[in-house]
Amino acid sequence: MSFSILSRALVACTLMWGMAAQAQAPAWPTKPVRLVVGFPPGGIVDTVARQLQPRLQAALGQTVIVDNRSGAGGTLAGAEVARAAPDGHTLLMVFDSYATYPLVYPKLSFDIAKDLQPVTQVASNPLVLVVNPKVEAKDFVRFVGLLKAQPGRLNYASVGPGSSNHLTAEYFKAVSGTFVTHIPYRGGGPAQQDLLGGQVEMMFLSAVLAQPHVNAGRLRALAQTGAQRVAAYADVPTVAESGYPGFEVNSWVGLLAPAGTPRAVVDRLQGEVRKIVTESAFQQRLREQGLTGIANTPEQFAVVLRTEQDKWARLVRERRLSLE
Repeated sequence: MSFSILSRALVACTLMWGMAAQAQAPAWPTKPVRLVVGFPPGGIVDTVARQLQPRLQAALGQTVIVDNRSGAGGTLAGAEVARAAPDGHTLLMVFDSYATYPLVYPKLSFDIAKDLQPVTQVASNPLVLVVNPKVEAKDFVRFVGLLKAQPGRLNYASVGPGSSNHLTAEYFKAVSGTFVTHIPYRGGGPAQQDLLGGQVEMMFLSAVLAQPHVNAGRLRALAQTGAQRVAAYADVPTVAESGYPGFEVNSWVGLLAPAGTPRAVVDRLQGEVRKIVTESAFQQRLREQGLTGIANTPEQFAVVLRTEQDKWARLVRERRLSLE
């Protein structure tokens, strides 16, 4: 499905869900709720899911299980949830890559627009360009100079094709005129392990995941991708202020449900997430990690998916990133 068709379908679906809203909420949940995560433990999606899990469990009065189902860049989990009963008991925690999967995976076994429906974004954060300490460049400007002087010498990690780590690195390569080899992994945990071990030298890593390693000196932060510096990285410049104005990328985590899930269930779920995200203690924890809580509506989330896809479509096409 083309990105324009997907965009129209997402908006149309959200309108239909609103029109089909039930006057009285069904009994839900009546059994444990699964938060399916398409990546191994240790990545940003898993981290946010596990922070949300105990609070959501208390709010719903039912057991909430974080279920890691990694493989194929997170698409195996998507296929599983797409086939699940649309009763609100099986949900999918997703990375921002779900907005771009139709661009890079044209032969997916499920249709994101038809088989899944937005519930809410949970949180967002900038990415941080981090390098293994063995890289001799101590700051962003010198690092770009190193890449230009020795094209192809360094490798960068991502959690898989179409992920924000992947597309941001390709965006960076395009605007800086540099070449770094892409090494995709099955999730954030394995990618970080090899980055820390020096098997790969750089990564655009989620701010929340990079922070403990940067603080401990295991990784060196050279730049962040947000429009402005976040407090957790106050001394780290943005890519935009380092010579590439307009460069802005934010990673996010969101929640999807199988298509056909009753609107009353979706609204209850979105409302509970919103209450959690707006708790002062939860907000403080997010800020400390460089995260910003969102908890937008299904319609707003659908617009985000459309906008993100439009943003990256040209880059995917020009750099031939589609996995056909």
